[in-house]
Parts: sequence; structure tokens; C-alpha cells
Amino acid sequence: MSLKIRLARGGAKKRPFYSIVVADSRSPRDGRFIEKVGTYNPILKTDDPNRVTLKLDRIQDWMKKGALPTDRVARFLDQAGVMKREARNNPNKAQPGKKMSERAAARAGDEATAEA
Repeated sequence: MSLKIRLARGGAKKRPFYSIVVADSRSPRDGRFIEKVGTYNPILKTDDPNRVTLKLDRIQDWMKKGALPTDRVARFLDQAGVMKREARNNPNKAQPGKKMSERAAARAGDEATAEA
């Protein structure tokens, strides 16, 4: 059984509120969980201390037992100083896709023949 420390969504439509929970990786996002270890309220301002609340001792205990945090929860833990999160780098993200690059090459070829 693999454990995840992840977000479970609550709140009303267009008013999200998340609980940070320890759950089996096979259970649904808002379904069954083992323990609630924090909250995240994205509506609050970034510098508000109540935006992210964590039970750090319980999170560290679950991580010792093998629970892995998701990317978003890993960001929160990095800000709290619990774990180090490596910065991601995707240099190909800003490059156009295959079809767009084909169109650009065709357009450049058309312009070159038009000038000649």
C-alpha cells in the first residue's frame, strides 16, 4: 500500500478549500483518507499565515513511514523547511509543437519563393 500526502478539495463552487490528507494512492481525490494533516485556502492572500496550516510533526512521522507528498504539497513543505524540493526545468515547454513548427517552416518557404 503506497501512501500519498495530497490535497482533498472541499468548499463550494468557485470557492475552493483544500485539506492536506494522508491517503492510499488508490483512493479517490476527495474520498477516503487516513489522517488530516493540514489545510490550504487559496482564496486568502499569499502572506496570510492561515493560507497553509500544517501539522509538521505528523507529516514527518508519515514521511518516515513511507508517505510521499504530491508536487503541490512538496512546495508547501519546502516553504515550511521540512524537505528540500528540487526546482524543475523544462526547456522545451515554450517551444511550439510539431504542427506549428511545420506551419512556420511552410510559411517561411512560401515567403522565400515569393521574394525570388
